[in-house]
This record gives sequence, C-alpha cells and structure tokens, in this order.
Amino acid sequence: MADTVGRDEGLKVVTAPKFRKLPKGEVKKHVIDLLVQNEHGVLARIVTLIAGKGYNIESLSVGETHEKGLSRMTIVVEGDEHVIEQVVKQLRRLINTIKVRDLTDLPHIERELLLVKVNLGSQRAREEVFRLVQIFGAKILDVSHGSYTIELVGDGETVDHFIELVKPFGIKELIRTGKVAMKRDLAGGKDEE
Repeated sequence: MADTVGRDEGLKVVTAPKFRKLPKGEVKKHVIDLLVQNEHGVLARIVTLIAGKGYNIESLSVGETHEKGLSRMTIVVEGDEHVIEQVVKQLRRLINTIKVRDLTDLPHIERELLLVKVNLGSQRAREEVFRLVQIFGAKILDVSHGSYTIELVGDGETVDHFIELVKPFGIKELIRTGKVAMKRDLAGGKDEE
C-alpha cells in the first residue's frame, strides 16, 4: 500500500508499515465460566464484548446461584488461544463480573438438557425408543398415541448420539439447552484458586 507525500518538489512514495501477524493457534471450542452480579445490562455487555471480537457464541446458559444477587454464566465460544485469552481478560475488566475462568483445559463437568418429541408409528418403534430411553438413562415425560416426549441430561456427545439414534423414528420437536459447566474440585478437597 502506498501514499503520496509532498507538493512542490515532486511526489515521494511512502509505503505503509507492515503489521506483525500473530501466530494463530489451534481453533477449538472454549467453555468460559463467569460469576456476575445479577443486574440489568450485564448479559448485553458480555455478549457485545464477545461479538465485538468477531466470534459467535455457540451456547449460553445463565441462571441465579445460591447467593442472592449473583448469577453464573456458561458460554461456549470457538476460537484460538490468543483471542480467547484476550476475551477472558476483557471480561474480567467489566464492572459486574466477579470471576471469569476458561474451563476448557481444566477438569470440569458439562451437562446439557434435551427435550425431544419422537414419533411412534408402530408398536415396534414404541419398544425400540423405550429401550433407547432406558439405555441412555433418559426419562419419558409425556406419552400420547403417536409420540413420546423424552428428557435427557448428559454431556454434548451423549445428547448428539441420542438424537442420531432417534432420528430414524421421526422427530416432531426438539429443544436443547446450552451447556452448563462447573470446575471439578481436586482430590483431597483442595482448590487451586
């Protein structure tokens, strides 16, 4: 890129400085855990900060904690280490955030909730879906002549696998929550933080 400088003595060509490219790391899904004050606009500020970096939030779960006035958020974002590190640092600077952790490489527990209404065209289909419910430890919440409404709680992989197995029967309706995640305690009850 070039620009011209000068008037009377002729034109000089000045080249623009080259910006240093940062090495890109491995792009993967990161699970970010936040403890925030439960006040108006906190969610909007957090979402705007992440979207402003050009990243899509793949999953977002928010709920109150046992402590009055505090909420816990679990956000899943895909990105490389460098960008996620910057996002976490900026989240820590927000006034209403109390604690921010990237749980991706820490031992943690993840769960999702699935509600799915599955078609039951025949007695055999009814029996096969019932068997799948038992194998996965799911629950049948509602029964009608033509469908089961099933609840499954598990990690993302388990939920994906269950959906693939009931697809051939026909899914009438499906809803899935975002991930909720919690850091595991270390053996012996000691916490590193």
